[in-house]
Amino acid sequence: MHPFSSHSSDVYGKALYDYYTKGEATPLYLHTSYEVVEEMPVDWFFREEEDFPALELRALETAHGKILDIGAGAGSHAIALHEQGKEVHVLDHSLYCTEIMRSRGLSKILYQSIWKTVPEKYNTLLLLMNGIGIVGTIENLRKFLLQAHDWINPGGQILFDSSDLSYLYEDIKVQQYPYKGEIQYQYEYQGKKGEWFSWLYIDPQNMRKIARECGWKMEILEEDHNDQYLGRLTNA
Repeated sequence: MHPFSSHSSDVYGKALYDYYTKGEATPLYLHTSYEVVEEMPVDWFFREEEDFPALELRALETAHGKILDIGAGAGSHAIALHEQGKEVHVLDHSLYCTEIMRSRGLSKILYQSIWKTVPEKYNTLLLLMNGIGIVGTIENLRKFLLQAHDWINPGGQILFDSSDLSYLYEDIKVQQYPYKGEIQYQYEYQGKKGEWFSWLYIDPQNMRKIARECGWKMEILEEDHNDQYLGRLTNA
């Protein structure tokens, strides 16, 4: 039996695994709740440091101490941090992704959900490529930010990037969820569809307010012309 046969719903991880092991993958599609189907370039998850945008480079530069890369995927950011001589651990709930990262030389790997307790504390929690979106909803964002106090050493930080999705309302009819940035997604690969899941895009104003309510002080480190921003949270 294939070691990943019990994870057949992880079509995203399977696409990354095929690309890593075979050098190519058939198209990975992303279905959205705003009725758009996008093709995801799988090689984008295997970028080198020289291909990272300015937001991500600033985040890697700012990360310090013992770092936990949450939702690390194929491990590109963690590998860059490791090559810089920084101590980095990775967390992902895709078995395919953890195997990719192990094969790429990363050894401090947590295969688990973000809602499970981590065995150590960190100086930096890193959530890139809109990694904070893994919480799914505004309600879960509050839950995660409260939980994160137990994951961080004194003086630690959370580094994340996200986007303001207001522009979607200009030309596309978006289904009405409790918050405009709560988007529903579904991956499709080789004719197989995974389960629908929620992903959160949080605008800076709401993020600052929610962070403050949960005991964090927020600052914006970098912004770009695509309504994306890099934020840092520290204990208030």
